[in-house]
Amino acid sequence: MSRQGKPSLLVLASTYPRWAGDAEPGFVHELSRRLADDFEVHVIAPHAAGAHADEVLDGVAVHRYRYAPERMETLVHGGGIINNLRRRPWKFLLVPGFVLGQWLAVRRARRRWQPALVHAHWLLPQGIVASAAAGDVPFVVTSHGADLFALRSSWFARLRRFVVRRAAMVTVVSHAMQAKLAREAPSVSVRVLPMGVDTQRTFTPDPQMTRSDHRLLFVGRLVEKKGVRHLIEAMPTVLARRPSIELVIAGAGPELAALKQLVDRLGVATQVRFVGAMTQAELAPLYRQATLFVAPFIEAESGDQEGLGLVVAEAMACGCPVLVGDVPAVRDLVNDETGVRVPGKDSAALADAIEQLLADPVRRGRFALNSRKYVEEHYGWDRTAAGYRDLLRSVMCSGPAKK
Repeated sequence: MSRQGKPSLLVLASTYPRWAGDAEPGFVHELSRRLADDFEVHVIAPHAAGAHADEVLDGVAVHRYRYAPERMETLVHGGGIINNLRRRPWKFLLVPGFVLGQWLAVRRARRRWQPALVHAHWLLPQGIVASAAAGDVPFVVTSHGADLFALRSSWFARLRRFVVRRAAMVTVVSHAMQAKLAREAPSVSVRVLPMGVDTQRTFTPDPQMTRSDHRLLFVGRLVEKKGVRHLIEAMPTVLARRPSIELVIAGAGPELAALKQLVDRLGVATQVRFVGAMTQAELAPLYRQATLFVAPFIEAESGDQEGLGLVVAEAMACGCPVLVGDVPAVRDLVNDETGVRVPGKDSAALADAIEQLLADPVRRGRFALNSRKYVEEHYGWDRTAAGYRDLLRSVMCSGPAKK
C-alpha cells in the first residue's frame, strides 16, 4: 500500500509524452491519469532531450530513465522504435542500453514503491522487462500493434509467447490483434480492451464551427503503414474532378521529406499542406472543419499495420466522416454505418471513394451522426478506463505472478 493509502501501480511504456502538451502519442498517459484516483501510478518511460527525469503530470508520477548520452536518446520519438531502427540501423546500438536501463529502473521501482502490480504496454520490449524484473509482482501486458504485426520472425514469436504465458492477463486493442495472438499462443486467454478517446471535452462536435466543403484531412505519424503516399498519389485525380479541394496533413515522421518530394513531383504542392505534429487540443478544430478524414492505412512491407487507429475514432467523435484503408483492425471502428473502407494501396479506388463522398453530403451526414454515437458508446475514456480499472483490481487480488 502506498503512502496515499492506495495500491501502487507501476506502468512501463516506450512511447510516452516527454512533457505536458507534447504532440507524441499520449494514450498510455491518458489511461494512467484516469487510473490515478484508484492507484498511486508510477510510469517508467525512456528519457529524451528536454524532458525531466522525474515529474508529476496530471497526478501521475513519471520517471524517465537514461539509456544513452542525451543527444543520442532518439530511439523512441519521431516515428517509433521499429521505424527508427529501420531508417537508422546505427540505432540498434541503443537497444541494449534501452532495455537494461528500463530493467534497472523497474528493479529500483520495486524496492522504492513496492507496487501491487505492473502494467506493461507493448509485448516487446516492456513485456520482456516485466517478465524479468517484476519478480513476484503480477503483471498485465497490453499489445498495441507494431509489437505484434511488425516483428514477424519465429524468434520474436517465441519471445511473445514467453511474455504472454507469464502475464497474469493479456490485452490487445482490437479483435484483429486478438485473432493474431490467439494463433500464436492458443493456450493464452487474450482480452480486447482498446485505448480510449476523450468524447466529453476534447473530441466533440461544435455546432458553432463551419465545416468546410473542400478539405480533406489526414492525421498521424508519417510512416509507411499510414499509407499517406497513396493518398497523395490520388490527389491529381481528385483535383482534376474538384480543383478547389485541399489536403491537410497533420503529423511528423521519417517519411516527411519523401512525401514533400512526391507532392512537388505530382504538381499538387499548392493544394497539399503539411502542418506538422499537433497536440490533441490543436487537432480537434481540424477534425471539426474537415469535409472528410482520410486515413489510407496499409500493411507495410515489414508486416506492420494499425493496431486500432485512434485518430479515426477522434475524427468520428468530432462528427467528421471517415474514409480508411481496409486493414483488419479498423473494422472494429468503421463499418457500413460509420464510414467507408477501401484498399489503401489503390490510389484510384481512394480517388473514386473521395469523389463519391464529396458528392453526397447526405451520406456524409449519416456517417457523422452514426460514428459519433458509436465512438461514445465503445471508445469513450470513461468506459475504457473503467474496464482497465476492473481488470487491474482483479489481477491485484489474484495473487503473485506466474513462474
